[in-house]
Amino acid sequence: MGFDVSKQGQGGKAPWFCLLKGRSGAVNIAMIPARMGSQRLANKNLLPLRGEPLIVHAIRKCRDSGLFDQVWVNSEHAAFEELAAREGVRFHRRPEALSGHEATSEAFVFEFLESHECRFLFQVHSVAPLLTVADLRHFVAVMARDECDVLLSVVDEPLEAFCHGEPVNFTLERKTNSQELEPVRRITWSATAWRRARFLAAARAGGCATYAGRVQLASVSRLAGHIIKTAEDFAIAEALFDLVQSDARLAGVPTGVAVR
Repeated sequence: MGFDVSKQGQGGKAPWFCLLKGRSGAVNIAMIPARMGSQRLANKNLLPLRGEPLIVHAIRKCRDSGLFDQVWVNSEHAAFEELAAREGVRFHRRPEALSGHEATSEAFVFEFLESHECRFLFQVHSVAPLLTVADLRHFVAVMARDECDVLLSVVDEPLEAFCHGEPVNFTLERKTNSQELEPVRRITWSATAWRRARFLAAARAGGCATYAGRVQLASVSRLAGHIIKTAEDFAIAEALFDLVQSDARLAGVPTGVAVR
């Protein structure tokens, strides 16, 4: 069953994001992770996109959406602290030990959550510049509705897929029409949400906090799920950026895609 975000807040009821926002304390935090080093694309968070560093687009998207009680940039480098101050958001300096490529996202999320009280943490990646405010509103609305422990953004791929040489969502015994296939749900990490208490409890117990508790999936469009890892990825994002920003048909959850 699909989730129609556009109907939330009608009939005199409070907007859907008020279910999370505005309770006692900062309950709804957006965190934008950024490190200076990058193995495949040097300084990608600072690459200019339409006259501004890539990370600034993520900052403004979170700041101007009205969805979050606080917006934080999480980095080890002073360059990002300066940008955060310029844009009027907060800065968390992670330890140098968590700044290298060998550091996992789970480690720096844990370190951040130990320092900042909240009910839910929303991680929004700067390397997903085609993720729109409409996409964010949909994502936060799903968390407001379900209040799960983990919410992952996924792109539904309705095509045949293999893993380790074996078919994942089809059989080699017959040709299946694509509309009959069960989509492969590819995690994009464009946006991710965690319940702070559950994440910290799992991490402290030595478990995998990233997927701890009740996990839900929220579909985003293929454009919103486009992640910049290489120069080619950046070129694609640059070519499509203005189109996505100007065309409402390309923003938000894909039509007819259910949230499960």
